[in-house]
Amino acid sequence: MITGTVTMITTITTSIATIPTITTATSMLMTTNEPVRAGDLAEREAAALYRLMTWLSPAFPVGGFSYSSGIEWAVEAGDITDIATLADWLDAMLGDGSGFCDATFLVHAYRAAEAGEESTLNDIAELAAAFVPSRERQLETTSQGRAFIEISRAAWDAEGLDATVAACGTPLVYPVAVGVVAAMHSVPLAQTLHAFLHALVSNWISAASRLIPLGQTDSQRVLVKLEAAVAATANRALNATLEDLGGATFRADLASLRHETQYTRLFRS
Repeated sequence: MITGTVTMITTITTSIATIPTITTATSMLMTTNEPVRAGDLAEREAAALYRLMTWLSPAFPVGGFSYSSGIEWAVEAGDITDIATLADWLDAMLGDGSGFCDATFLVHAYRAAEAGEESTLNDIAELAAAFVPSRERQLETTSQGRAFIEISRAAWDAEGLDATVAACGTPLVYPVAVGVVAAMHSVPLAQTLHAFLHALVSNWISAASRLIPLGQTDSQRVLVKLEAAVAATANRALNATLEDLGGATFRADLASLRHETQYTRLFRS
């Protein structure tokens, strides 16, 4: 916020014709309120970006590389065979399946944690845990959620994080955990959501690249194809209520169920 101090200086002079001339000069001294300097704002934005890039990086040890979300079975069943079928499958998962649901849970968990509404957060955590369609997907999201909380608390602790997590009577699934930690660090919600969905899609593509197999360039092409879908899903989730939750990806849910008895497996889901 910029404030100013104004000083009025009036000078009276007399011309040769003895007619008084009045000249007024205005001097303004500008001061800057330190908490909202552009440099400070850039620093906070940089800190938020740094945290998101760290938390949602493949290097952050939550074990995401171990899971395929049923993609392994879809490849074996012949549903995913190339770049086109992979992009179609992931687009459906993102917009009409677990992608949208996880994004919506993240949004509501973030807002509840930010507002200190522990009872509401607990209800959201319980609903998110109950929303997972298979045992392996339950393992996937609860294991990653637990690891995310533990590592964040150990290396990136924030005031109030312990109390907020303790207030939940159930283990936090992955999207809820990300939402809570981001809120406790005051990382903006919209950026958190986009980064989360990008990481989710990237992990799916990484799993598929080891199964089809898919080259590095084609993997990036799939990521490009899903850019608009990620943005659209994020925007929907930001405006969604819990009543809007639901999926229409029965084949993907079936894949996660059948993966449990798949004979040869590289992934845990």
